[in-house]
Amino acid sequence: MRAILGALVVVGALLGAAPTAAAVGPRPAGARTSRATAVGSQALKSSLSSQLSQAGSATGAYVIDLNTGQTLFTHLANVGRIPASVEKVYTTSTALLRFGPNATLTTSVLGRGVRGRLGTWFGNLYLRGSGDPTFGSWSFDNYWFRTGATMQGLVSNLVHGARITALHGRVFGDESYFDSLRSTSESDYQPDSYMEGLLSALAYDKGFADFGAATYQTRPALFAAQQFVQALRTAHVNVPARTPVSTGRTPVGAKLLATVHSPSMATLIQLTNTPSDNFFAEMLLKGLGARFGGAGTTAAGAAVVRAELASTFGVYPELVDGSGLSYSDSTTPHQVVTVLEKMATNPYFVNSLAIGGETGTLQDVMRGTAAQGRCRGKTGTLSDVASLVGYCKAQDGHTLAFAFLTNAVGNTDYTHGIEADMAVTLANYDG
Repeated sequence: MRAILGALVVVGALLGAAPTAAAVGPRPAGARTSRATAVGSQALKSSLSSQLSQAGSATGAYVIDLNTGQTLFTHLANVGRIPASVEKVYTTSTALLRFGPNATLTTSVLGRGVRGRLGTWFGNLYLRGSGDPTFGSWSFDNYWFRTGATMQGLVSNLVHGARITALHGRVFGDESYFDSLRSTSESDYQPDSYMEGLLSALAYDKGFADFGAATYQTRPALFAAQQFVQALRTAHVNVPARTPVSTGRTPVGAKLLATVHSPSMATLIQLTNTPSDNFFAEMLLKGLGARFGGAGTTAAGAAVVRAELASTFGVYPELVDGSGLSYSDSTTPHQVVTVLEKMATNPYFVNSLAIGGETGTLQDVMRGTAAQGRCRGKTGTLSDVASLVGYCKAQDGHTLAFAFLTNAVGNTDYTHGIEADMAVTLANYDG
């Protein structure tokens, strides 16, 4: 039997909340929700088969009961499909396992020089990033994430910790922890709106130059260093108007003067999975490469994820990025469910997934059905890909893990509606 007691307690607790009255509302356009009563095993198979046939021929599915280990439904479960953002399941589970749920990413100020008796720093300051996707201004972080590591916090720590009142030297922005490629192979590594930011170890406000996230910075590390100087002046540190600001590596032997830490890794993967944030996923992937793979590159990070999936889960999907934007990614429903099954005992991972009818990419589907508040999942969407994977708590109290992967679709909204119906069918299951 594959299920273990921890999976039943953890997933059951996280999926067991009943829908709230405030969350129940009219069904959004394009969302077709099933209000069927509880169904048994044969009825489950019949309903899922009928629903799956509406999604097209390039579809695979796999459903298991975590309490019993029983396979409840399978259809071409070992055929590889393009996963789209379902890929984030692999990236975030690896990040959680490798870094640990309480780990943070650090942005630092280092100095090479000396502090004078009156607080003037004679020498250079280096703003060094380590891939925190939340690093930015307080207003940006508060609006987009409701959390994050801010420039204001870093400067406050510098002023109060190192007691610096003035600068006589230069300022450098150091993004050398990662490579300088701003996107992935799918856009030939060029800035891409689907990336939802510019990749850099020293990304500030996700690499955007404006609060509305409409214009990219042309040189992220330089922009961050310029914002650092501005923040110093706002904090009443005397920085002369002609102070040189540029980019460069922090020299060996530079003294650590101040740090600011990202939210915990548990929070970072929630900020990745619930809204399906491509920028966060790729930043975490490069961070995995830098920390565990020898280089802060997409390729090194992907190699770390593949190694983790092989050693911990025994699955071997094809993946070249962290977000699922690439059409070169391929995985099977069986592989996805294998990972979901083993991660079911990890509350941080389960809690990172969107809640049916309530949050993230699932907030506008499953409303007013048995699946609202009882199913958590990760969607995947490209121009011709629509997928849904996750967990549902069934009517009999058992937790089901599932993967519905659909390629070659003509209308992704329509196909996602079918997959939402299938999740409702799972929530109505009474084995």
